[in-house]
Amino acid sequence: MNESMERIKAILADDHGVVRSGIKSLLESEGDIQVVAEADNGQEALQQVENLHPDIAILDIRMPVMNGLEASQKITQADENVKVLILSMHDDEEYILQSVECGAAGYLLKGSSKEEFLKAVRTVYTGERYFSADVSRVFVNNYLNRKPTAVTKPNADIQNTYELTKREKQILRLLFEGVGNKEIAEQLNKSIRTVETHRFNIMKKLGVNNVVELIKKIEEEQVLKDELYA
Repeated sequence: MNESMERIKAILADDHGVVRSGIKSLLESEGDIQVVAEADNGQEALQQVENLHPDIAILDIRMPVMNGLEASQKITQADENVKVLILSMHDDEEYILQSVECGAAGYLLKGSSKEEFLKAVRTVYTGERYFSADVSRVFVNNYLNRKPTAVTKPNADIQNTYELTKREKQILRLLFEGVGNKEIAEQLNKSIRTVETHRFNIMKKLGVNNVVELIKKIEEEQVLKDELYA
């Protein structure tokens, strides 16, 4: 590599040290990428971004203290020049949508090849979006290109007031009915952390800070309640 070439500065966040080490070795085996800092949770990654202003933040979606989705949202709000690439084991479309909503420029499955990983990093660095080959590109593009439209049908404003996904509506309905995270996870055959991630995104969309405010909002907004029980 030409020594004068500017390298891509990356911050890497994953709560598993062995995984971080492997990814770092992969990235730095390429002459144009430099890992300038590592973090084992989203909060630490946010602090590193604020201190170092890297080009890219590579975040595991599941981390303690602050997960990758929340970290992505805060990082892109703190520095719009930093591109976020989410790493995940989940090809669930809801996770992909949530990553986009939280400002991520890319979403890559952990089982991706070395070549695809490097391609994702370089693509995101150039300002373009990148989604793992196993992810539905059509689905994501439809979401990204979606524009608000005028109400053309009598009940159009009821159909999805807060842009909630089908899974989010399901979880929100259970929360409203007083079901706890553990029971929701068991009913949906999901992990508690997955339910917590959904709950975080639901609260963000509805503009509330806790379950009490969440329930109050549903009780006060009949349109929202109708949407949940449609």
